[in-house]
Amino acid sequence: MSDNPKFIDRTGYTFPEKLDLWEPLMISKEEIDEEIERLADQPRPENGRRQSLIVHPRWKELGVGPGLNPGVRVTLEVLKPGEQTAPIRHNSTQVNFSIRGEGHSIVNGKKIAFNQYDVWNFPSMATYWHVNDSKDLHVRLSYSNAALLEKMNVHIVDETPPPMMELVEGEQKRAAEEKAKAAEAEADSTRKSPYGTFQLTDDGAWLMPYETLINPESVESKALHWPWEDVKRELDKLSALGKDYVGRRLYLLFNPMTGRFNGTTPNFFATITIRPPKIVDKPHRHVSAAMNYYFHGSGRSTVEGKVYEWKAGDLMLSAPGWG
Repeated sequence: MSDNPKFIDRTGYTFPEKLDLWEPLMISKEEIDEEIERLADQPRPENGRRQSLIVHPRWKELGVGPGLNPGVRVTLEVLKPGEQTAPIRHNSTQVNFSIRGEGHSIVNGKKIAFNQYDVWNFPSMATYWHVNDSKDLHVRLSYSNAALLEKMNVHIVDETPPPMMELVEGEQKRAAEEKAKAAEAEADSTRKSPYGTFQLTDDGAWLMPYETLINPESVESKALHWPWEDVKRELDKLSALGKDYVGRRLYLLFNPMTGRFNGTTPNFFATITIRPPKIVDKPHRHVSAAMNYYFHGSGRSTVEGKVYEWKAGDLMLSAPGWG
């Protein structure tokens, strides 16, 4: 019999007045460059993945997966000329940002050729690998929700996925089987509620039957690519708006499959910003955390009254949730 308590008495409990915010964290260009060189100097690992997790000092203290904040993992990845990584897939989603060099990724059979400052996403359970077909070192930052999934004990990683042809054939077979099952269920009144989904109350409460709950209409999640050359052209237009424009000169790298939730993946969003000289943002806060990689210029951020100076090449946990 377990000694662990089954109940925690919270009678009369009052919540702490303040959230225990993680402190902002600066990872300097010099520290990143040093780690890049360290990774590049190592012998090539069997799976080809030269990588380091960039973590907050408090991650272990709070019992979450290794991450730069409790829900997001940032990985520094290095690929030497002529190298490629072994295929892998996982149920975490990723946003990749090339900070040096070029190459290409194969994502579910789709080739994405990238250059410096390009951004591209990986859908959940997409088989992918990276190739450095250039003569120079390639470095990228990869952002994922792996830390959150590990905290929930549901991060699934497959380091030996089936060959791509088998995956395609398997997906086609699965789709055909699902279609056949759906048709069978449609014809079998014992497998489908005759009442469907319907509104219960005038103020908008609905009821949904079991069959729809477990098998909602799927939305395809694709690997998308935001080339820096094209993105910069649009950012330059924002820069030219002049001092009268009071909005933020920012674009979300938007994935339409996320709909009104405004994501780059179904789990989080990436934005890219340009700030003309002497621009100062209005104070604000949000539940989401902000991690900024500065790749041009210099400036400062003020978080909870404390000033942090940054420059090109620095990475910063700029805003912990609700800071």
